[in-house]
Amino acid sequence: MIGSDGLTPAVKKETDAALGSHGLIKIRVLGDDRPAREALYQQLADELNAAPIQHIGKLLVLWRPQADKERAKDEDRKAGPREYKVLKYSSRGGQRPEVKHVRVLGNERLTSGGKVKKSKDKKSSVKKRQLG
Repeated sequence: MIGSDGLTPAVKKETDAALGSHGLIKIRVLGDDRPAREALYQQLADELNAAPIQHIGKLLVLWRPQADKERAKDEDRKAGPREYKVLKYSSRGGQRPEVKHVRVLGNERLTSGGKVKKSKDKKSSVKKRQLG
């Protein structure tokens, strides 16, 4: 919201932050002078490198494309080892369960019985094998 003080550095800073995080924002201007609002709209769009989208009454809409958040992805990286705690209960009810710590690698899986097995290769369909 832009008040009676007009376009202050604080308003520019907040508008820039909102455009950076949201991309498309609405700004409400309290002044009644339409030519002053249009001048303010163009000045704000030019200074913040944003596109003026719409000006309806006292509402201004600005848009600026958001910067892509880069994530460092390593193509050769696979799932790391995971630690699991396996409890093996006794056939007799009154005894404590046996606790075993198991390390499962990325190409392995843990069965319901607490054993570690290698993962199987994914099967392709019969139709795909006939075509290729």
